[in-house]
Amino acid sequence: MTITNYSNFQDNLAGVVILAGGASRRMGTPKATLTLPTNEQLLDYHVRHSLNLNVPVMIADNERGFEVDSVLMDNESQPPIIHIADYEVVNNDKKSKTGGALVAIESALQTLITLNSSAALENKLLLQSSWLLVISCDSLIPATELWQNLQSLIDNARDKKVICLADENHLYPLLGIYRVSIEPDLKAYVDSGERRVMSFINPVVQTVQFLKQWQPLTNFNTPAEFVHACEALRNINTALSREI
Repeated sequence: MTITNYSNFQDNLAGVVILAGGASRRMGTPKATLTLPTNEQLLDYHVRHSLNLNVPVMIADNERGFEVDSVLMDNESQPPIIHIADYEVVNNDKKSKTGGALVAIESALQTLITLNSSAALENKLLLQSSWLLVISCDSLIPATELWQNLQSLIDNARDKKVICLADENHLYPLLGIYRVSIEPDLKAYVDSGERRVMSFINPVVQTVQFLKQWQPLTNFNTPAEFVHACEALRNINTALSREI
């Protein structure tokens, strides 16, 4: 199967990677397995929304084996859901896992390229100009809304290879899109032993200002912060239902 069976090439989106391999020390439990008030696990929440984008969905869980709800997995007509291992960095002819978000993103980019390896040349070239949507498991922002928000900057950021959310004080590179053509540069960076996200993206990043209603939905690291994020999401959904 090639990626062209599912990819939204017309929208420049090639795939989604959900980063679910963090240590979650302050949370006390893996964030991917947190349960929302609707009884849906956080990982399933992100997978469900990502599938609506009609592209392959990759789960980078540092080989922790987090399961996805069988209802989401068993639909043959939808894009594939793939668990991916982190990219193994090669240093001095010895393989060593460095960990961190960049090796997961590198693995996702390589997976997209491999899935498309048998496609026609024009589709391969189109893939290189397409984007990977990155979502971390410390957020409740739906993948569909995140992509719509970030996509609006693509035409005005042709010289950039990363577009991510930002507020007045911070960049959020794990809520962003990465151009597939950045893969060789990222591979060289992590192979050199580096894994600092900001150092890698700073020369090539374009930021998008956080939507006000998204601020409480992300960057939760403790149980209390997660509860607050869930309450904020419920309030947003309630307000939307009233508008409808």
